[in-house]
Amino acid sequence: MSRHRLFVPLVGLAATLAVGPMLAGVALAADPVVVVRPGDTLTGISKRHGVEVRELVRANDLVDPNRIFAGQRLRLRQAARREAKARPATPAARTHLVRPGDNLTHIARRHGVSVAAIVGANGIANPSRIYAGQRLEIPGAAKAPRAAKAPRATTRPAAPAAASARSHTVRLGDTLIHIARRHGVSVAAIVGANGIANPSRIYAGQRLEIPGAAKAPRATTRPAAPSSMRALMERRVSVRRVIAREARRYDVPVALALAVAWQESGWQQGVVSHAGAIGVMQVMPATGEWVGQAMLGARVDLRDTGQNVRAGVRLLAHYLERYGGNTDLVLAAYYQGQTAADRHGVYRVSRPYIASIRALIRIFGG
Repeated sequence: MSRHRLFVPLVGLAATLAVGPMLAGVALAADPVVVVRPGDTLTGISKRHGVEVRELVRANDLVDPNRIFAGQRLRLRQAARREAKARPATPAARTHLVRPGDNLTHIARRHGVSVAAIVGANGIANPSRIYAGQRLEIPGAAKAPRAAKAPRATTRPAAPAAASARSHTVRLGDTLIHIARRHGVSVAAIVGANGIANPSRIYAGQRLEIPGAAKAPRATTRPAAPSSMRALMERRVSVRRVIAREARRYDVPVALALAVAWQESGWQQGVVSHAGAIGVMQVMPATGEWVGQAMLGARVDLRDTGQNVRAGVRLLAHYLERYGGNTDLVLAAYYQGQTAADRHGVYRVSRPYIASIRALIRIFGG
C-alpha cells in the first residue's frame, strides 16, 4: 500500500514509500517544482516541461519511476543544476545542518566532497536515510579533491587467491546494506572503493569491488552505534524510555520498537512528514484513530509523545500476532500498509527500509 493512499481499515504508517532520505520529497521554496496531478506520469510531465524522464528521476531520487502520486511535488532538473552552480562551496564550513529535501548527493556536491567521505566521517549506517535537523560533519571541506584513484590502488591486498571474493554482481532487490553485510565490510568502504555518487542507486548487473573482503570477519558481537548516533540517542534518552516501556507493555521486542522509532523519526516527536505522518512513530492520523478505537479503546492524541508511541507500538504488536512473528512482514505492513502486505507480501521498495531496521535492531541489542 502506498503511504499516500488509504486502505480500509489501515493506513500505512511511515512517511513515504521513497527509499531516499526522510522528507526527501519536500521541495524547498526556491525550487521550481511541478505538482503531480491525477493521471500524470513521468513521461507526460517530462514532455510538458521539456525535461527528460531520467533527469526527473535523478533530481527527485525516485526509486520507482512508475510510482508517483497526485499532490507530489517534483523538482525540475534544470532548477537543480542552476542551484548547484549558483550556490558556491563553503570551504570554511565544517558542519552541515540537514534541511527538508536534502540528500547526501546534494550535500556532497554543495561542499565539494564525496558522498563516501561524509558517510565515513559521520558513521552513517544507511546513506539513504538522513533527516531534517541532523548535523553532519563535512570532512576536509576546505581541501577535499575529487576522488583520487592512486590511494585505492595502494591499499588493495596483493593476494591473488582472494580475487574471486573481491567483487559482487548486483542482483534484483540488492541494496548496499545487504551487500556490505554479506561480505562483512561497511557500506562506506564499498561506496569509496567504487566511487558511488548516490549510495541509494545501484542496479542489477552492476559489478562492485568489495575491498578487503577476503579477510573481513563477520561481526559476532553486538555492533556499536556510530558516535554521531550515540550523541543523539543520549540527548533523547527520555523518549527511549517511553518506547521501551510501551514495548514491554505490549510484549513487543524492545529492540524492534526502538529501531522502528529511530528509522521513522530519530526518536523525535516534532517530526511531521509531508504525507502527514506524525511524531516518534510516524503514525498517520487515520491510523491513529483506528488503533485508538479498535485496539486501545480510547482516543489517541498523536501530538502527545506517550500516546504517539503507544499507538505505534500497539500496532507493531498487532502485526507480530497477525504475521506470526515474521519480522519482514511486520515491517512491510508498517511501511506499506497491512492490505498491501497481505495481498502482495514485501514490496521491493520496502526491502531497504527493512534492512535498515534490522541493522538498527542489532545495534539496540536485538
